[in-house]
Amino acid sequence: MADNLRYFIINKPYKVLSQYQDEGTNNGLGTIFRIPKGIYAVGRLDLDSEGLLILANDKALNHQLLNPENEHARTYHVEVEGVPTTESIISLSKGISIALDGGSYLTRSAQVRVLEGYQLPERVPAVNRIKHPITTWIELILTEGKNRQVRKMTAKVGHPTLRLVRVAIEDLALEPLAPGGIVMISKKALYKKLNLSLQG
Repeated sequence: MADNLRYFIINKPYKVLSQYQDEGTNNGLGTIFRIPKGIYAVGRLDLDSEGLLILANDKALNHQLLNPENEHARTYHVEVEGVPTTESIISLSKGISIALDGGSYLTRSAQVRVLEGYQLPERVPAVNRIKHPITTWIELILTEGKNRQVRKMTAKVGHPTLRLVRVAIEDLALEPLAPGGIVMISKKALYKKLNLSLQG
């Protein structure tokens, strides 16, 4: 089985599902990428999020990467409405209470900073600049991935997320893949960049 393991890195575009099949009016990964049978997303990005997604047929990778006890760092670049205050950045860093599964959840501490002068090419369709004339890019590095966590966190401090791009998982970086880009990677290289053990 090990000889049949295959790994890909993609840059998931906006409004594309993290699954092979289309669903309703939303495109699945199979519409955008030519993916061999049996290759699935390891983890997910929601429909409105963009960026780094790993595709593989390695169940051991799924277990290691998605196990919350392993606390793998995930780096997001987030365009938010308005200009966050220092207090807002500190609140995001220390952990805040968000709604989750009908209850309240205190997020783990995170690394958060404002990205001065940061720019990305506009997504398609673009953020409405008339409705949102003042925005700020921030970087969040989380060691957990609760449902829509980043969006809930920024909204809680009064700065709703307008655009969310995952740019790295551990040392595995999105660059230089453009939206819709895909590249194959070896198991050895992928595991090394993810700081995972090759055993098992």
